[in-house]
Amino acid sequence: MKRFIYLLIVVSVFSCKEFNIDEGTSIKKNEVSVDKSVISGDFDFLPTSTTNDVYKRNTYVFSYSEEHEQSEWVAYYLDSEDVKATNFDRPFFEQDPLVESVSADWRNYKNSGYDKGHLCPAGDRKGSFDEYNETFFTSNISPQEHDFNSGVWNRLEEKVRYWAVKSDGLYVVTGGVLSDNLKTIGKEDVSVPNYFYKVLLSKDGSKMIGFLVPHENSNQPLYEFVVSVDEIEKMTGIDFYPKLEDTIENQFESKSDYKGWSF
Repeated sequence: MKRFIYLLIVVSVFSCKEFNIDEGTSIKKNEVSVDKSVISGDFDFLPTSTTNDVYKRNTYVFSYSEEHEQSEWVAYYLDSEDVKATNFDRPFFEQDPLVESVSADWRNYKNSGYDKGHLCPAGDRKGSFDEYNETFFTSNISPQEHDFNSGVWNRLEEKVRYWAVKSDGLYVVTGGVLSDNLKTIGKEDVSVPNYFYKVLLSKDGSKMIGFLVPHENSNQPLYEFVVSVDEIEKMTGIDFYPKLEDTIENQFESKSDYKGWSF
């Protein structure tokens, strides 16, 4: 049986890099306590976890699903300090030593026909080589078709970086939709999601947007993939930004328009 380290913490962040939890800890999501009355101060932007296997790295947090051998979500803060025009040498992918059940071996992807698709993109962690390097754990990847990974999904990642700079910071939650009866790859049966999602919240809490993208390449404009956050929640069983004041959360999550976001 998995062992959890029980911590009662107060998350005080202006960026994902400022968690008051030691890096490398395993936490139970329902034990995170914060003041939810403000968005610009002590704000816990983590979603709920359906697995209770939540782990923190230096610049992102993830909820791991042993059943699907990947994270159901990765959450992080993104601003201009993270998207510098820096070129680092790409390291090799490694199993994540934080995951108590042991994350999937990268060899599951070998000759599978699928890319090791980042959830928190390496391009979102260029503040330093150490930050960049920690995106190359197998807990931060999901099987993605190459044309999807380098096509529509890459376009969305680039747009998110653009918005992060323009909005002076974004909270990002992203992952694949993990459901029953998915195709699998490798000896460990790593699930291949049929959809991937991103849910974004501006740092000042003035706007939220959700994207649900079928796992296939597309030349459609990105706004065609905008859906209500409520729809993503129904598909995933995850509650996004639950620490927002309820009336604000309900107002944001019920909408599927993209007013205020420049495409």
